[in-house]
Amino acid sequence: MKCPYCGCDDTQVKDSRPTEDNTAIRRRRICTACGGRFTTFERVQLRELTVIKRSGRRVPFDRDKLMQSVRIATRKRPVEPEKLERMVSGIVRQLESSGESDIKASDIGNLVMEGLKVIDDVAYVRFASVYKNFREAKDFEALLDEMSGPDAAAVGEG
Repeated sequence: MKCPYCGCDDTQVKDSRPTEDNTAIRRRRICTACGGRFTTFERVQLRELTVIKRSGRRVPFDRDKLMQSVRIATRKRPVEPEKLERMVSGIVRQLESSGESDIKASDIGNLVMEGLKVIDDVAYVRFASVYKNFREAKDFEALLDEMSGPDAAAVGEG
């Protein structure tokens, strides 16, 4: 593992332990050259995933990018980071076990919206507003009307 501080290839693992949800191994490392300490996470990857954007462009799937977009949606909301980690890990597992290597960006967005709808209504609306490219207040009204429809009792519980 390359040191993020000096770029040296010689680092040592000082401590390893599973994450709380047992989906990854957390490793504390130290660089033998500069003494820098850093943490890495090791996860199982069943297959290489490629995201097909709306434009048709193909990019490698990036779990960290997915997690960052979920964090932005939940910023300043009372949502435990462990819940977000479990949600993102679940989405990644679904994608990897789908049997497909090429995943439409819209499919990922829909999975995130389903997850956020259960975790936090405000985060769900925030994510939906960007994902669905809201332009006017009526776009928000339509989403809120949809949320308060007949299935609204299940929304926000979790």
